[in-house]
Amino acid sequence: MADGSLLRIENLEVHYGAIEAIKGVSLHVEPGEVVTIIGGNGAGKSTLMKTISGLEPAASGRVVFCGQDITRMAGHLRVPLGIAQSPEGRQVFPDQTVRDNLMLGAHHRKDGAQAIAADIAAQFATFPRLRERQDQMAGTMSGGEQQMLAIARALMSRPRLLLLDEPSLGLAPLIVKEIFGVIRQLKASGVTILLVEQMANQALAVADRAYVLETGRITLQGKGSELRRDPKVRAAYLGEH
Repeated sequence: MADGSLLRIENLEVHYGAIEAIKGVSLHVEPGEVVTIIGGNGAGKSTLMKTISGLEPAASGRVVFCGQDITRMAGHLRVPLGIAQSPEGRQVFPDQTVRDNLMLGAHHRKDGAQAIAADIAAQFATFPRLRERQDQMAGTMSGGEQQMLAIARALMSRPRLLLLDEPSLGLAPLIVKEIFGVIRQLKASGVTILLVEQMANQALAVADRAYVLETGRITLQGKGSELRRDPKVRAAYLGEH
């Protein structure tokens, strides 16, 4: 495994009581890559993401970020290091405006109001609908708009690694297409992304590399384009039999 990895996970185990949710998972993400994790419901994808961001404790194994072992580090300390998560289910602050949600994404930053205002402007350029809705309460927006806000809020922390957990979940096909268009834009601008996604075809199309997670274990890995052509992946996740 490359020494220059941005994120390295080694033999990770995560338990919920007696249940082993993650069983000896190892993976890595290199700077500038989009890496996708696909798998069915209950495979452990969201648990893995929560463990990387510090919301779930590891039973054993290591999470290494930028060469630093962060396995036991509290989640709120991982954000200043450069890890930001757009969580499953969006989880925007419903009683705060769009602009306030974006400000909350930058709460740990020390680089001043001018830099934060410039980044809000950049998010509005990426997500024009958020500019239109900037004074609206986040909880009154559509699911697609909330998903855009969740991604923009994560980007406000200026992450070195962006964790996207099921960004297409529950969204209409046109909005899904828009969200994946944004992921391509972010990739082109050099943002490193770890993407968990059930829409396997779109996820593999945008990924440099991908892992298949089944019942807590990595069962396949390779380039996104290779896994997209793999007969087992096509049968299990792309609806081809």
